[in-house]
Amino acid sequence: MTRLSVNINKVATLRNARGENVPDVLKFAKDCERFGAQGITVHPRPDERHIRRSDVHGLAPILSTEFNIEGYPSDDFLQLVEKVKPAQVTLVPDAPDVLTSSAGWDVNANFRFLTQVVERLHRIPVRVSIFVAPDKLQIERAAQAGADRVELYTKPYADNYEIDREAAVAPFVEASQAAHNCRLGVNAGHDLNLRNLSFFHSMMPYLDEVSIGHAIISDALYLGIEKTISSYLDLLK
Repeated sequence: MTRLSVNINKVATLRNARGENVPDVLKFAKDCERFGAQGITVHPRPDERHIRRSDVHGLAPILSTEFNIEGYPSDDFLQLVEKVKPAQVTLVPDAPDVLTSSAGWDVNANFRFLTQVVERLHRIPVRVSIFVAPDKLQIERAAQAGADRVELYTKPYADNYEIDREAAVAPFVEASQAAHNCRLGVNAGHDLNLRNLSFFHSMMPYLDEVSIGHAIISDALYLGIEKTISSYLDLLK
């Protein structure tokens, strides 16, 4: 079964708008677990505009499911991960000022840097996933850099799903097989939602985990978080 990791960044964004502790990010994460989520994802950025470093430290000892921390592997980020020791770290190529992830790594161009980062993280030890486009070369280079998994950047699939879903998913099916051939696990994330997730999941030959945040929090405004998580889990059975 493909696991669902809930990205709670948007909950922190809402909390930060008032400068208090409502909603309570830690309680929300625990509730997500209670309602069936199999992981919690956070992306602490240098400006702490949503998830704060204190949130990361607060979540680590209370979560009972997989804790996934994603971010650009600056030295500050790596030091935080080394202290917290999550189950998984997802490396993304984001600049500090971007709103959200908008591309996967050019692993080939950053091969030496990423290899050193993976080696450092494996000393914790922690599972390392590299965020990539559905591109065979990048996936093969991620494996050569020592990664344990890749996370496929799914915005192109989401953007083209309503136009031609078979064509939209085809590169990801090939990427999933390529990753499996390299003995890499396969994660996926970005703009997956209740409309497009079921087909994506049904077509992927290998898919260990999806990380979904914005859509889940948006759906929860109408459905409530318990029903929302249940609905996503139903699509992954």
